[in-house]
Amino acid sequence: MSSQEVTTVATALAKTADAEAGTSVEYAARIEHVSKSFAGPAGQQLVLDDITLDVAPGEFVTLLGASGCGKSTLLNLVAGLDKPSAGGISTDGRPALMFQEHALFPWLTAGKNIELALKLRGVAKADRRSRAEELLQLVRLEGAYGKRVHELSGGMRQRVALARALAQDSRLLLMDEPFAALDAITRDVLHDELTRIWRETNVSVLFVTHNVREAVRLAERVVLLSSRPGRVAREWTVDIPQPRRIEDPAVAELSVEITEQLRGEIRRHGQH
Repeated sequence: MSSQEVTTVATALAKTADAEAGTSVEYAARIEHVSKSFAGPAGQQLVLDDITLDVAPGEFVTLLGASGCGKSTLLNLVAGLDKPSAGGISTDGRPALMFQEHALFPWLTAGKNIELALKLRGVAKADRRSRAEELLQLVRLEGAYGKRVHELSGGMRQRVALARALAQDSRLLLMDEPFAALDAITRDVLHDELTRIWRETNVSVLFVTHNVREAVRLAERVVLLSSRPGRVAREWTVDIPQPRRIEDPAVAELSVEITEQLRGEIRRHGQH
């Protein structure tokens, strides 16, 4: 893990630890008319334009769009790692962020990576190990407390990263394509695990992906962002009962519909 990644992870954990829990409200996240621009060679470049979106308590929402549409930028804004150029974002407490890469500290064991989040939260030292082991059990990694990062498979590392995110005890979990680098079978297993954990914990999830079938398999609601600048192009409510499979006919049917919309956004972008 690079020094930049270490800094980003440490910042995200510290921001979570520093934030006080807010009063429970009717949303886990509220994004109101948010725009974001970055300075470029040709001046300010608009990446996100007038995004308005709510995530309800306990809701699982996927953000879908072509590469470069601003999905990860929006997630970083919700996490508080950057500020919007316009508009406002409010969340029910400080969100926890799970990255594309596992972003585990390689010099710590699996258990100690989780304990770091607990320590920053103010959990007493005497209670940290037992809580870390409970979280490892939740992600079905019993016995992995003392394992180093290099001893874990890619899927196991992502499970530890998920346990560390859950250790922050946030009401909102932000996930930035966490399974993109995994093989199909491991990803399929982790889809099942994430669905189970989401239902057991009732945490709200905002999940970024460019994989349409992944979006449909996991979410209660799929939000499609247009190509740059990113705008909310369309939303779908997914009424398919859980647990779902990638190969389920209903998942495939809705995925085809969404894929056509996504292709349209890509074609539109290519014309400019």
